[in-house]
Amino acid sequence: MSEQKGLSERKKLILKAVVEEHIRAGEPVGSKYITESRQLSCSSATIRNEMAELEALGYLEQPHTSAGRVPSKQGYRFYVDALLEEYTATTREIAQIDQLMKIKMAELDQILDKASRVASSLTNYTAFAIKPRASSVTVSKYETAMIDAHSFVLIAVASNGTVKTRNLVTESEIDEAVLSHLTEALNRLVVGVDAEQISLSVMMELENQMAGDSALVNAVMKGIYALLGDLNGGELKVSGLDRLLQYPEFTDATSLGELLSALERKDDILDIVDGAEGDGVSVVIGQESAVRVINNSTFVFKPIRAGGKTVGAIGVIGPVRMDYARVLATLDNLGGNIAHLLKEPAKGGEGADND
Repeated sequence: MSEQKGLSERKKLILKAVVEEHIRAGEPVGSKYITESRQLSCSSATIRNEMAELEALGYLEQPHTSAGRVPSKQGYRFYVDALLEEYTATTREIAQIDQLMKIKMAELDQILDKASRVASSLTNYTAFAIKPRASSVTVSKYETAMIDAHSFVLIAVASNGTVKTRNLVTESEIDEAVLSHLTEALNRLVVGVDAEQISLSVMMELENQMAGDSALVNAVMKGIYALLGDLNGGELKVSGLDRLLQYPEFTDATSLGELLSALERKDDILDIVDGAEGDGVSVVIGQESAVRVINNSTFVFKPIRAGGKTVGAIGVIGPVRMDYARVLATLDNLGGNIAHLLKEPAKGGEGADND
């Protein structure tokens, strides 16, 4: 921190110029560029000396094949924390973000998924819709819908507004009267509890209510346990995965494969989101993450809160050489729109997840 406070205004301007040119062009930046761009009214020799001092302080690095310099991860961090200027969204970007406000959906999952696709489109990076782990999520209401005489849909409305469904198959024949009775029993016996609180006595009472049909109750209980696991296990959906291939940082097959594996496992990303503090946009640069495969990447995300709780997040991942101003502004604007949507009464009932 003392080193950051000790940077002169000239060093800050040089570091800012190097970061922004490297983000734009992806090449090492030399003193000649800064002199010719007229961002500073001083000699090339002075700029070279300042860049050498910035390198000694750890803010710049010099690739062995070039006389120019690139920002270090420490340099990017200082840029994000202290030098980043407010990004002004274009008319097109504002229109795409405002379009999200017109969504009339009851599903938080759908809203987050739509927002992640907008984020990927506007930033040109891979984006995420994230449902963080939440061990306190329970089911506030159960519903059923008949498919045929041996199958039906079990619908769980969670305490955080999420809706999950399971298609269940029964050995015995069922009809609308059986499903109505089952729905009533579930809402009386197993609403508002987590999986560990569903006791043997509760299951026995449910079986008694269903006239001793143990096969039906077993199928339903397996479905309920699966639904509760889905609700509390966290989710991660990816948009624009192919955009990673546009950046030379991800052309190495091994590094890209490891990153894709981490995204598929999802737990590493969920760990980062779970550990976030505050409601603002979080920026995790390279080795600031405990996840090794993200060391050469930047992960940026915005928590979404409703009713005083974090109910989701949207984020992007890309190279450390990221357009931070655009990304932070986009996620912040999208997050604000989602928070507004969640305050409105839900309209319609389509779009439940089908697992």
